[in-house]
Amino acid sequence: MTDARPLDIQAIEGGDPDLARALAAAGLPVDDLTEPGRCFFAYRAQGQPAGFGGFERHGAHVLLRSIVVPEARRGDGLGRAILAHLMTEAAGATSVWLLTTAAAPFFARHGFRSVPRSEAPAEILATRQAAAICPASATLMTRDPES
Repeated sequence: MTDARPLDIQAIEGGDPDLARALAAAGLPVDDLTEPGRCFFAYRAQGQPAGFGGFERHGAHVLLRSIVVPEARRGDGLGRAILAHLMTEAAGATSVWLLTTAAAPFFARHGFRSVPRSEAPAEILATRQAAAICPASATLMTRDPES
């Protein structure tokens, strides 16, 4: 069932304990949340927690960070709504990138395509996510922010 109501969106700091708990519970990285340049958001729908998401800007490029929806709310369209908000926030970027170990099918349904790391801009490859935190087996995906 898709939740047609808009999300309530709140900008949060990378050190937000609810963000760290949600990411850790989903097996997503938390090592660099408080480093400069990260933008994170908490989302609520119908007064209930709907998830978290964020991004980093690197020159003309954006790296999406850790979209997570509470397990009990998955399948309600919240991930799609969070992604749509983050893509709006990425407006003006030349390209949007992400690394994932488990969510490639979700992102592919939303216009992202898998690419070899050799196709990524140097700014994205130099991020802690790409260089150290995500395993080499993580799928690198990209999408034009306007599509």
